[in-house]
Amino acid sequence: MRYKYIYFQLLLLVIAFQANAQKKGLSDEQLLKGARTNITQPLPQVAGWIDDSHLLLNKKVHPDSSSRSIVLDCKTGKEYPGSMDMLKKSTAPSRNVIIKEDDLYLKDGDQPEIRLTQTPEKELNPTRSPDNKYVAFTRNNDLFTINLDSKKETRITSDGSELILNGYASWVYFEEILGRATRYKSFWWSPDSKSIAFMRMDDTKVPVFPIFNENGQHGSLENTRYPKPGDPNPEVKIGVATPESNQVTWADFDAQADQYFGMPYWRPDGKALWVQWMNRGQDNLKVYEVDLANGRKKEIYDEKQKTWIDLDDQGGRITFLEKSKGFILQSDKDGWENMYLYNLDGSLKNKITNGNFWSSTVVKIDEINQWVYFTARKENSTRTDFYVASLDGKKLQRLSFGEYTHRVDLSPGGSYFVTIYSNASTPERLALVDQKGKLVKELGDARGTEFEQYDMARTEILRIKSEDGLFDLPIRITWPLNYDKTKKYPVMINIYGGPNAGTVRDGWQFSGQQQWWAKEGLIQVAMDHRASGHFGKNGINYMHRSLGEWELKDWITIVKWLRANGADSTRIGISGFSYGGYMTCMALTAGADYFTHGLAGGSVVDWKLYDSHYTERFMDTPAENPEGYKAGAVLTYVDKYKGLLRIYHGTMDDNVHMQNSIQLIKRLQENKKHFEFMVYPGGRHGWGGNQSMHSTNENNMFIYKNLLQKEMPKAMLR
Repeated sequence: MRYKYIYFQLLLLVIAFQANAQKKGLSDEQLLKGARTNITQPLPQVAGWIDDSHLLLNKKVHPDSSSRSIVLDCKTGKEYPGSMDMLKKSTAPSRNVIIKEDDLYLKDGDQPEIRLTQTPEKELNPTRSPDNKYVAFTRNNDLFTINLDSKKETRITSDGSELILNGYASWVYFEEILGRATRYKSFWWSPDSKSIAFMRMDDTKVPVFPIFNENGQHGSLENTRYPKPGDPNPEVKIGVATPESNQVTWADFDAQADQYFGMPYWRPDGKALWVQWMNRGQDNLKVYEVDLANGRKKEIYDEKQKTWIDLDDQGGRITFLEKSKGFILQSDKDGWENMYLYNLDGSLKNKITNGNFWSSTVVKIDEINQWVYFTARKENSTRTDFYVASLDGKKLQRLSFGEYTHRVDLSPGGSYFVTIYSNASTPERLALVDQKGKLVKELGDARGTEFEQYDMARTEILRIKSEDGLFDLPIRITWPLNYDKTKKYPVMINIYGGPNAGTVRDGWQFSGQQQWWAKEGLIQVAMDHRASGHFGKNGINYMHRSLGEWELKDWITIVKWLRANGADSTRIGISGFSYGGYMTCMALTAGADYFTHGLAGGSVVDWKLYDSHYTERFMDTPAENPEGYKAGAVLTYVDKYKGLLRIYHGTMDDNVHMQNSIQLIKRLQENKKHFEFMVYPGGRHGWGGNQSMHSTNENNMFIYKNLLQKEMPKAMLR
């Protein structure tokens, strides 16, 4: 029996070897030019839900045919021809306001365009009211509206200037509080279109940071009001007006107080404005209801934490219930991100969820049946699942299935959902699932007919125990093709770092570039630390007053594991941009015993040089935390620098100023250290076109020369 068992095992090994030997290698065309014929294929596209049980898909009926619109009957599973017209909700003509040559034009259905403005100044951020009767915009930092029927223009504010901004955000609000997607817009229509709320920002006391533009014979300066840690912030007022009046009601806040205001919420009936307020220390959040008639405020919610509270910039903290006159609030005050049900007066009804949830997003509230549908990371912090919970907090069910990351689209009534699901080793699939979590029908598979015929590098998600034994740190690793445990390989680590900014996700991420590096013998790693969001706010709180410390400690632990599992300790590369650039610089200085080569783009090198709102949230001010700022500065560890660091930066970066890289370069020069440096003229916090290709080529050449230790093939050039 023993000999038969050994023979059987050897036979299995031979079969496996023969199967692997028969697999084809990916060609240069497939790896570098994106050719994926029959290896992977596009999934059917979800066009939208026609109703609660009928889904419109765009899919190929046959592999060689073009995509067609198909209706899926979710109850029967049958499919029949459809059209995009089935998704039309209204036959009313469209009404759009567009910008042409810096002026506004009305495009009303099939009618000829009508010019609404004709001024030498630019009109910015035109935004139609919900009832389509008005458009609001800013001009020269004043707020205006136009009645789209009468074409009457109303100037709501009249004190706009370079320092007074009405409805247009100051830089730090644009970047850190309202978000870049707003394009500096800081005004919001009420749901009933009867009112418009806006922020008035006074930049008078905010220091100016000059950014040099090299264009032209003499160049020029772009002066930005940019507050750095400890500096004065913009003074902000919250105003409310009606669309055809210049009478503004100001919310009852002291504009001169050291404070922040988050993106406001309109109550669903449009009769009150809810305003997020936070102290300068960012450890106390309050939500106030503002009376539109007189500006008086009433406190609805008050939360304090020992570290900090993130100020909501996407409107996700509060979700109103319309019929039951309440709201759902999301908070991480218990160490994880859970949901709470409140009455409109701010009194707590009950906790809805109670678990290790993170990155929760409300998808739908079913007020009739008292359910809330939401996505979150819970079962595994590298995956997103779909859940339903009863509003009374007594029932919770995971609706998604398996060990996959899910992206879901719920039907209007909540009877079905479609999910695109995958993990690191499984290409994406599309499936229909019912409200009980039962798989109804598989609808598509991105795996092509020749997928199994090719020899591809293995990617997996692993967990490495932190040095103190408290955390299982996640990494995503792609091994070299034909990995041999007896050999040593160079490593390229791509990171970001920072609080709640993890990058390790268990989903399908196949790319030709990834497979190319694996073919060349490079171990590719993404890794996260204890404060990256995988361990809730409890983990993130480690970074309070100590940016840079815990990331480096945890990443060194992971590098030690890599060294024990095939990594060449003399060729450990790390690459990152922005906060990732900061951590790359820290790795090549404070962590230089473990990291040997670095690519650092757009890097912070001293937190005193970054903006007030982001930095003080975690570090407090330099006066309050001088030792933390010193310990978190790359400049502190320049004497420990060894290996080779390549620094690159855009000359007009308005976010992380090139001042950072210049100060690091000067310190490296003073310490007679060897390094590489590249600037991208006119580049902001990133750059495009041929400059982007140049940057990619230079970074790839760095990897070939120093990690792979050979010349880069011409086929790699972009």
